[in-house]
Amino acid sequence: MATDNVVWHKHEVNKVTRSEKLNQRPRVFWLTGLSGSGKSTLANLLEKKLHEKQKHTYLLDGDNVRHGLCGDLGFSDKDRVENIRRISEVAKLFVDSGTIVLTAFISPFKADRDYCRSLLEGTEFVEVFVDTPLEVCEQRDPKGLYKKARSGEIKDFTGIDSTYEAPDSPEVHLTYQEEPAEQTAERLYTLLHEKGLV
Repeated sequence: MATDNVVWHKHEVNKVTRSEKLNQRPRVFWLTGLSGSGKSTLANLLEKKLHEKQKHTYLLDGDNVRHGLCGDLGFSDKDRVENIRRISEVAKLFVDSGTIVLTAFISPFKADRDYCRSLLEGTEFVEVFVDTPLEVCEQRDPKGLYKKARSGEIKDFTGIDSTYEAPDSPEVHLTYQEEPAEQTAERLYTLLHEKGLV
């Protein structure tokens, strides 16, 4: 392997010193759910709320990273696994910088989400299951992807012809169907606050 002769170089300025300077505890808020569940919308609103609270944050969004970091990947199961592996490693680096990271990825496979959790310490990984029923996601269909999947234009689409493995015990199980996004985001912030995670 390429890493056989590579040794991790320790720096005097580390996660602890960076976090102290930023006056916050770095974490990854990992929002997972079906396409159209509202992950990106809620992650965006949560980041806005944290920003208002003077927190240093960065939002990694599923579509955005595929323009660069993961631009060479498709949507096969193998590529989905590699997509989340890369994001997990990037999230770990952000946490090391003292940053609060928000992610919005379908991340359909439990093992891949667990991989990110394994890279972090203690309560640094916070899984947020945005639990929106498939029929509601299809009704929303903000990008027209379900329509394309149903017509056969898109293959391996999560929830249609590719599996989504819902979290067994997420730190936050959030239902999001009919209420305004702002109200759901406020509810999410409250749940995180009650658990001492923000």
